[in-house]
Amino acid sequence: MTDVDGRQATIRSGEPPLRRRVAPAIALFLLAPAIGELLLGNLRVEETVAFLPMLAPLYGGGALLIRETARRAGRGPATMLILGVAYGLVEEGLADQMLFNRHYAGNDEMGVTYIPALGMGGWLTVGVLAMHAVWSTNVGIALVEALVPERSEAPWLGRTGLGITAAIFTVGTVVTTWGSHHDEHFFAAPPQLLGAAAVIVLLVVVAFRRRPAGPLPGSAPRPAIVGCVAFVASGAFLSTADLPGWWSVAAAVALLAAAIVVVGRWSRRGDWNRLHRLALAAGALLTYAWTGIGMRPESGPKRPADHVMNAVLAVGAVVLVICAVRRSRAGPAFPLNRGSGEGRRPVAGRKAR
Repeated sequence: MTDVDGRQATIRSGEPPLRRRVAPAIALFLLAPAIGELLLGNLRVEETVAFLPMLAPLYGGGALLIRETARRAGRGPATMLILGVAYGLVEEGLADQMLFNRHYAGNDEMGVTYIPALGMGGWLTVGVLAMHAVWSTNVGIALVEALVPERSEAPWLGRTGLGITAAIFTVGTVVTTWGSHHDEHFFAAPPQLLGAAAVIVLLVVVAFRRRPAGPLPGSAPRPAIVGCVAFVASGAFLSTADLPGWWSVAAAVALLAAAIVVVGRWSRRGDWNRLHRLALAAGALLTYAWTGIGMRPESGPKRPADHVMNAVLAVGAVVLVICAVRRSRAGPAFPLNRGSGEGRRPVAGRKAR
């Protein structure tokens, strides 16, 4: 069969060309570390150039692995969010082990919320896991899926691609573990590591075994309102770190619980759709954008070049949201009730090969 015939067969079968199938996966692989670390302003310009190649396998590989395994199982955002918490434990519990290192990067990261029996900090644990579950993984997933609405619920990779992604993520985890141990000269106690591993396994099981709740009567708020609520709530959550002592933990847990209940009920309304989910991601993304402008990098005060980089990234975040909204509106319209698409099977005829 000639090249032309091959292309014609692809068109007739309805299967998009390989580059179109893989492009969203590559975009998510690069976007995840850009949101998780760069947009928040944790790194200086030269650190960005040096660390991004090392961060991409961990962040990008993790986000892509979450998205692909969930979609292959016919699962949706709720499963991805639980897997995002598991990802946070892999990175911060097993890899760089910040959750157990009270003096990580030379600072007392746990303060008065330190729990001696666990060797962990109250706000640090809640805050870091929530940030990974939302920003490091699911915000990027929601944005890229909004950019390709016609393939938002179908797998982007075949079995080979999924295996390569898992291998890249494993390499990223190993490199992060080695680098953190080399820099920090710290290794968590075996019970801590075993406990973290057990919770990771439990979260994965819950993510794929849970049964989505049924739909609720009534209508969801407009996407613009959902986005504003997400922007305010995510900003308030990050601000809880500045509260004194255990008030920070109480406020963070209360906000998380309220968000889970409210968004959980909204997403079960019959008219909840991809624009609502995009609005949630956009609100959280823009919170990181403005927070990153004032964030002090771990290695020292910001310089003019760092401010310029953060401003460019913030503008890029706004442009990305605008493009995602336009693409979502132009794509095929259908509601995402039953848990925002949770429990659905990949669309027949569009499964990646």
